[in-house]
Amino acid sequence: MDRVILNIPLDVGKEIFIQGPPLEALRFQGGRRGSILTLTDSTGKDFRGRVVSLSEKEASLLIFDHFPSPTESSLEIILLQALPEKERMEWIIQKATELGVSKIIPFKSERSISLEERESKQRKAHRWQEVAIRAVQQSRRAGVPRVETYCSFREALEFCKEEGLKIVLWEKKGEGLKEVLRRYKPVRIYAMVGPEGGLTEKEVHIVKERGFIPVKLGQRILRAETAAITLIGILQYELGDLC
Repeated sequence: MDRVILNIPLDVGKEIFIQGPPLEALRFQGGRRGSILTLTDSTGKDFRGRVVSLSEKEASLLIFDHFPSPTESSLEIILLQALPEKERMEWIIQKATELGVSKIIPFKSERSISLEERESKQRKAHRWQEVAIRAVQQSRRAGVPRVETYCSFREALEFCKEEGLKIVLWEKKGEGLKEVLRRYKPVRIYAMVGPEGGLTEKEVHIVKERGFIPVKLGQRILRAETAAITLIGILQYELGDLC
């Protein structure tokens, strides 16, 4: 995640000057004169700062508020989302960012619309990272989740090589999510959500071979965007920082 992390302690009312990587992170978050953003100091505390001035090599910020606890969850959630139709991907990115997801990987599954099909109607994919940045600004998060480049189903699985709990939503034969979470206390979760119509049995078989556990959210059939946001919310409540 791109976040403004400083190597000095901060205090409310203090004006600071930043250069190098913190300045690059500020620019990545769309910072400009008058912008307000969340910064993390050398002690790990999060503060709110307003950009007073901004030049090519330096920015000054006035620290005006602090948070009693971190704005970033201790739980790392990587969302693997099959591309849904229309503008639902933008909605998923926005809400997943607000809920504290760490990374979003859009991918093509057998039943999902392709990016080419969707883009032929209205170009939006090039703005996915911008959607996440705006959601960070609105939710006052310190870090921006990375939205990876749209990829194939198998390419998406290449992002899941590190240790962590791997779950895939499958309404047919999945275990109850509650029961699965009782068995694990991970710090990283890979969560795969299919498109309208869900993943195929072949796809589920492939991800099971990669260590994914099929889970379901009750007996009702949820839309792709509802399933993704509900899943992230439950994970953050049970294992993360929602209280």
